[in-house]
Amino acid sequence: MTSIRNIISRQILDSRGYPTVETDVILDNGIIGRASVPSGASTGKHESYELRDNKKDYYGKSVLKAVANVNGEIFDALTGIDASDQSFIDNTMIELDGTVNKRRLGANAILSVSLAVAQASAQYYKLPLFKYLGGKTNYKMPTPMFNVINGGAHANNKLSFQEFMIIPVKINSFSEGLRKSAEVFHCLKSIINDKGLSTSVGDEGGFAPNLNSESDALDIISMAIKKANYKE
Repeated sequence: MTSIRNIISRQILDSRGYPTVETDVILDNGIIGRASVPSGASTGKHESYELRDNKKDYYGKSVLKAVANVNGEIFDALTGIDASDQSFIDNTMIELDGTVNKRRLGANAILSVSLAVAQASAQYYKLPLFKYLGGKTNYKMPTPMFNVINGGAHANNKLSFQEFMIIPVKINSFSEGLRKSAEVFHCLKSIINDKGLSTSVGDEGGFAPNLNSESDALDIISMAIKKANYKE
């Protein structure tokens, strides 16, 4: 397996217009793995620490410290290492950080490198990433889950829950589940519109109507499933 020749990190903007870390891992044979690590609108208290600069740029959300950690300490620790040894690379960065929640180097710095290494190695073996990580035969397409109504930090409405999701059951393929869920999504839009509510979407792409309660959200989702002829 070819070794890591270079690691280059930079600050980019995610889909919400906030800075995030993007990293390139370049192997000796010229293969480049690239990964970025945008975060969600809210984080749990037990999540790994996303290192931000807390300065005036981007209202404190710039990530130049994390970028510098990748281009400095992490680069020094990983150059020349076999890129196929994913566990060793990940553990090396965790030990280099030395904190419980990756606060010193930043989970965003560490994760961007880890993902970029995996992407580069997958290219080397001419495999899609999921096969490289999961094995050539030991995989199965998951049942898709669809975020159809947004609330909480993901929408400007009265709902406390951030995501109301639907999951297709008794399906024979991923594509069948995708089709059925998309049909429910469009039925949901029609129902929301008929109620005179907004069909604009929240941060995660689900509708964000100003409903009065979580039970109202569940009720209209049930109505949409029934309208799509998928309710038993």
